[in-house]
Amino acid sequence: MADKIRRVDYCYVEVPDRPGEAARVLNALRDQGVSLLSMTAFPRSAGNAQVDLVAGKGDLEKAAAKAGLRLSPRKQAFFITGADRPGAVAEILGRLANAKINVTAANAACGQSGFGMILWVKPADVEAAANALGI
Repeated sequence: MADKIRRVDYCYVEVPDRPGEAARVLNALRDQGVSLLSMTAFPRSAGNAQVDLVAGKGDLEKAAAKAGLRLSPRKQAFFITGADRPGAVAEILGRLANAKINVTAANAACGQSGFGMILWVKPADVEAAANALGI
């Protein structure tokens, strides 16, 4: 199975860095019919966390507005899936390194059906990264 690499839109919401905040956001989106392709959460600053959201199905922006969530402006990242194999993520990161594109963040996981990865580059590097990744 060849890797599937696609450019995706994402938004993020900032929440207090305390138990239950990410669950509150995800439940609110679920209740509005949004199915997520990817979610990544991490501490942002003292007392705050950032939750990055990529919708698979549903209107993320409309659902967030109904739920009272304040989303960031839409940004772009890359979502990659493929067969699990040694070095799969290294191959992808290597393409970007060869093109002298810095990856600002990445998250990958694998399971029985293969691997999945989301990666971010600076907005100014999105087009060059898309070219380096062959999309």
